[in-house]
Amino acid sequence: MVEDKYNYSSIENISMPYSLDAEQAVLGCILFKPSCITLVQSHLRPEYFYLPQHNAIYSAMVSIDVSGGKIDILLVLDKLKKNNIYDDASGKNYLTQLYSITASAANVESYAKIIKDKYYIRSLINVSKEIIDTAVSNDESSEQLLDAAEQKIYDIRQGKTSSAPSLISDIINNEVYPHLEKLNSAERSEYLGVPTGFKDLDEVIIGLNKSDLILVGARPAMGKTSFVLNIARNVAYLGKRKALVFSLEMTKAQLAQRVLSTEAGISGNKMRDGKIEKSEWIELSKAAARLNECQLYFDDSTDITVSEMKARIRRLGGVDCVFIDYLGLIKSGVRSENRVQEVTEITRSLKLMAKSMNIPVFVCAQLSRGTEGRGKTHKPQLSDLRESGSIEQDADIVILLYRKNYYSDETQETDEEEPESRNDEVDIIVAKNRHGPTQTVKFYWDNEHTLFRGKEHIRND
Repeated sequence: MVEDKYNYSSIENISMPYSLDAEQAVLGCILFKPSCITLVQSHLRPEYFYLPQHNAIYSAMVSIDVSGGKIDILLVLDKLKKNNIYDDASGKNYLTQLYSITASAANVESYAKIIKDKYYIRSLINVSKEIIDTAVSNDESSEQLLDAAEQKIYDIRQGKTSSAPSLISDIINNEVYPHLEKLNSAERSEYLGVPTGFKDLDEVIIGLNKSDLILVGARPAMGKTSFVLNIARNVAYLGKRKALVFSLEMTKAQLAQRVLSTEAGISGNKMRDGKIEKSEWIELSKAAARLNECQLYFDDSTDITVSEMKARIRRLGGVDCVFIDYLGLIKSGVRSENRVQEVTEITRSLKLMAKSMNIPVFVCAQLSRGTEGRGKTHKPQLSDLRESGSIEQDADIVILLYRKNYYSDETQETDEEEPESRNDEVDIIVAKNRHGPTQTVKFYWDNEHTLFRGKEHIRND
């Protein structure tokens, strides 16, 4: 009989690390000085406490604080009794003990950090067990295993390790109310959706919101790439955020050259043929200096999968927004019977990536030729999304680009029901918006400089 060289018993029998003294000290400090709960909340959530009764006590304290009450032993005890955590005598004795062992709340932040540290170590132990169990079962491919393992570690870093069902009151007290308070603080701009840099568009979609999959659809040569690059530049430069662009069609150098051309206000043709005047070199230098301040990254890998994108986003770290150009060139990483199934898998994976990494993901997609055979007007519709209805289903926001002068028959013959429009006018059609209204925003297209301009002309010139 061959002896099994794998022994998991030692892993299963690990004693979970926690600090009883630190947990009691934090709870005692809050009872001693209720105002210090604000400082504690910046470090701890109820699940960070190892002992269930400490979790319950802290949850009761947070609930009282959110409702506007002043935390004291009697109010906390009342909530604990209602939740059947303690009876009157034992609960009063333990809360009094916590209060009596506290002489000062001066070190409460240090105690909270100890609790948080122990929680992260316990989370890492649990995740390690899950990774080993999944790997041993041999039910998934190595790529899937690696992606899942990286995601679990990433979630610990982001403080997102609880996958158990949560009571609505806990969610409201620990997540909804704190977020609303941040939106009403002096730093509210940091907690709103990432601004696109175009005021009129932001008013409709409320910026690029975390966990959203935003899809930009248009026919070829309509300006999808330029639209994405304009927004990526605004996110990185105006918004001071870290943006990552995956381009499966253009090289890093081509992308950087296009952004520099737009920023400097120099014709793309001149950038390609090198016939740049002395004064334009000065503008290029100024534009390059401005772009030096941008955290704008490009990745031009071809044949990349969503799992590989996630890994690169994690390794780069601190990414606020991701842009992908374009959907049709992404590989699914799994064998599919047809392209429709493959696209369905890709869009679902992109939505899960946005959700799990809590960042907006902006994706370009081509529309079908149906727009070109549609009577007098060629305005795109959601049904024009190519290859799969899952694109429309998985996207939180769908934006369709429409330039009337793109179609020669429309520039020659104006619809009597519509006022005559400028040749450079672009309709930014918000065709789907999971969070608000659908409507059309008017932009203008500067073809020479590959630049979209909103009516408010935000560009920081």
